[in-house]
Amino acid sequence: QVQLVESGGGLVQAGGSLRLSCASSTRTFSLYDMGWFRQGPGKEREFVARVSRGGGSTTSYADSVKGRFSISRDNAKNTVYLQMDGLKPEDTAVYYCNAALNWRDYWGQGTQVTVSS
Repeated sequence: QVQLVESGGGLVQAGGSLRLSCASSTRTFSLYDMGWFRQGPGKEREFVARVSRGGGSTTSYADSVKGRFSISRDNAKNTVYLQMDGLKPEDTAVYYCNAALNWRDYWGQGTQVTVSS
């Protein structure tokens, strides 16, 4: 089983920045597509960003975060990151790390991000 542990969440003011980290237990980390999802109060879980397996040269983002968030991975550290700049109150949510390989999906327990006005 793949364990995913998110960290880096916290409370920031609008316009601030945070960098989330997701550490993986798997020794085959580079084989997984990695992504970030979030779930705000009273909302369903939604896609935020993804980075492709291997070198992570291919990324994609939700329209709501495009230009503000950046996903990256460090396979040597078995870690994926989400750099969040220009944070807005609507970014407030629990952020979840996702690892996907074929039809297998793994999830972390989430880290809280709160953005105040």
